[in-house]
Amino acid sequence: MPTKLHYRAYGSGPRVILAFHGYGQGEGHWRTLIGELGTEVTVYAFDLFYHGRSKLAKADTPLTKKCLGELLHSFLHENSIGDFSLLAFSMGAKFALTAVEHFPKRVQNLWLIAPDGLQRQFWYSLATYPPWMRGVLGRAVLRPQRLLQFLGTLEQKRLVPSSLVRFAEWQLESREKRLRVYRSWVGFRLLTFSLQALAGLLNRRPTPVTFFLGRHDQVIPHAGLQRFIALLQGAHTVLLDAGHAGLIYNVAAYLRRHQEVKL
Repeated sequence: MPTKLHYRAYGSGPRVILAFHGYGQGEGHWRTLIGELGTEVTVYAFDLFYHGRSKLAKADTPLTKKCLGELLHSFLHENSIGDFSLLAFSMGAKFALTAVEHFPKRVQNLWLIAPDGLQRQFWYSLATYPPWMRGVLGRAVLRPQRLLQFLGTLEQKRLVPSSLVRFAEWQLESREKRLRVYRSWVGFRLLTFSLQALAGLLNRRPTPVTFFLGRHDQVIPHAGLQRFIALLQGAHTVLLDAGHAGLIYNVAAYLRRHQEVKL
């Protein structure tokens, strides 16, 4: 089976936006927000690997930035796309930021909704470091009880917020979800970034970067992104009264209320 990065195009406007959804979602999750972007855009919404119809030839081999860059280069060539903007939510930011690294002169705008990949997340560290924890999570695909007990202990000792434990329990509630957690967190573990180098690429033009963050987001806390935001010359932050899971819909509502804001 060849590697396939599946996408769907929405609209037919002259401004091109590449959109990458978050964990457990699919390209269709952008439809509500796309409806607020007007007729001037064409949005290419991608399925992340291990989600929807995107497939990796070797599903158990970690995705590299080189491989992802080559796939995006082929996509841009096949669709005769020159300059473009990037829109990403949560885990999808790893894909968008890889595109920034590979095509810095072609990125017009970058919109990041609670972006993953810019700070070390507790759950991501748990899944990927140290290596023996990958075995624990791998076994949890079949028998999650021990991992759930461990998370419960962390909650009781107040080492992690209860909301994060509930989030983890939701991710582990079925074998399908547990397998997707394991493959996504382990499979994307090589998509990491130097904040200084990334900021340098974005500051050369500078490229406008807009952050949409949730005031009550425990998964991607906005405080943890301040170091990177401070490095950027063209950064703007919108802090919404929201948590993590529904932020795409909160951003759509924000754009509906503030029609002067254009992505």
